[in-house]
Amino acid sequence: MPETGTTDQARAMLDRVSPEGRARALKAQRRRQAATNKLILRCLMAGVIVAAVTAAIGYAIPIGVPGLLAALVVWVIACVAIAMGSRERAATSDALAAARLQQLPDVAGRWLEGQRAALPAPAVKVVDDILHRLEGMMPQLTQLGPNEPAADAVRKLLCAELPDLVTGYHAVPPSLRDRAGSGGQSADSHLVEGLGVIDAEVARMTEQLARGAFDEVATQRRYLELKYDGAGSLGG
Repeated sequence: MPETGTTDQARAMLDRVSPEGRARALKAQRRRQAATNKLILRCLMAGVIVAAVTAAIGYAIPIGVPGLLAALVVWVIACVAIAMGSRERAATSDALAAARLQQLPDVAGRWLEGQRAALPAPAVKVVDDILHRLEGMMPQLTQLGPNEPAADAVRKLLCAELPDLVTGYHAVPPSLRDRAGSGGQSADSHLVEGLGVIDAEVARMTEQLARGAFDEVATQRRYLELKYDGAGSLGG
């Protein structure tokens, strides 16, 4: 057991110092900075509103120092409420289903980031590739209507097939994940193969969306479905 813990720590350290790890850290830092800037802006707006209301009340009736203190307390409470409501929560499968189409790659990426630590090393490499491709997919979705068949294809891939594959892997007992099942493949190899198929499908969809080939996104599903049926059966 200690050896396993040491191996996990070494793997985590190497992951952090790798180019992919540094890129993820930089992206997370930028996301935190953007969230902080948005929080500051909202608090300033709340301050302007409280000041305007206080001035309007003070114009009608004298409020004195107690009124100013009360306004300050209201502003502090508003800032606390804004901060609590703005906290970034871990993406869940429910969040994937509820996400707007244009934000789906970002939500799927955050959900996938949360799964990395529990995945085998070969799968983590494919996950990094998928995360990179999801960044490229997001701008392409701005031109796609949420009710178009192509949008349904994107949602099926990111809201159903991706989480089903990963959660199916987690359902296999850790001690059995590297053992070959009835199909001759282990859960680990099924996972890596399935993630590879999803990675290729994200790349294909992104390319087709970029050239406006929405019909192709919606109709060319047979390859993924056949591959996914084989790669997604982790319990066999």
